Amino acid sequence: MAEIKETDAITGIETTGHEWDGIKELDNPLPNWWRWIFWATIIWSIGYWVAYPALPLISSYSKGMLGYSSRGEVAVELAEAKLAHAGQRVKVASASLEQIRTKPELLEFTLAGGRSAFNVHCTQCHGSGAQGFVGYPNLNDDEWLWGGSLKEIQKTITHGIRNEDDEDARTSAMPAFLRDKVLNPAQISDVADYVLGLSGQSKDQAAQGRGKAIYAEQCAGCHGETGSGDMAQGAPALNNAIWLYGGDKETIVETISNSRGGVMPAWGRILDPVTIKQLAVYVHSLGGGS
Repeated sequence: MAEIKETDAITGIETTGHEWDGIKELDNPLPNWWRWIFWATIIWSIGYWVAYPALPLISSYSKGMLGYSSRGEVAVELAEAKLAHAGQRVKVASASLEQIRTKPELLEFTLAGGRSAFNVHCTQCHGSGAQGFVGYPNLNDDEWLWGGSLKEIQKTITHGIRNEDDEDARTSAMPAFLRDKVLNPAQISDVADYVLGLSGQSKDQAAQGRGKAIYAEQCAGCHGETGSGDMAQGAPALNNAIWLYGGDKETIVETISNSRGGVMPAWGRILDPVTIKQLAVYVHSLGGGS
């Protein structure tokens, strides 16, 4: 027996038989334009699937009839960029660090390359603004452990500090005065007060007096009689308020007791000479280069 469909009295359109809370669904057909768009998208997707990479395989993917690859497109763009920069890089390679600074166009290119390399390789330790962190030097000021000239910065970047990969790495070693049993805790406390007194941060005159003699015997050989430091040895100045690991007494006592020994990679083994030059000029330009 044929099903008798109900017709809506108002619209004259048959219902589907679905009803919810007294509301009946009309059996309105989809508009033709909607159906044509629907089929067009299916046809388009099949064509796209055939023309472009789309189907994942076990260890690869379907290449598509057009052979398009976004990775390949990027590779072409990088090759074009390198070709465009090749001439300037040759100029950087042949110019001295001082000459680069006197040629505005070459300096602009060098700084741009140095900034890019710094963001990729150096920000993890020195920060995106080169402000440094505890144990990682601030590169914006004029306080340098190994020298802030263009050549000294280039050398530090090239060979690194206390690494095992480069025999020319910057190397210095501070004794662990407590661990090595050179000084006892009371003597270290007095030396810490004397060191703080060099920059006017300690008021304990008695402790400073006791620490002065110990400092002269154990520390002045590297840090200088007045605490001015020695870049040739990588010994920091102690007569200012700039501290790599912290300038409170507790931290200074820890440094004297157990020493410190930060490590920096030898970037000359990782980066090409032109990039090293660009980095040196960029770091020097941050405001602290001497």
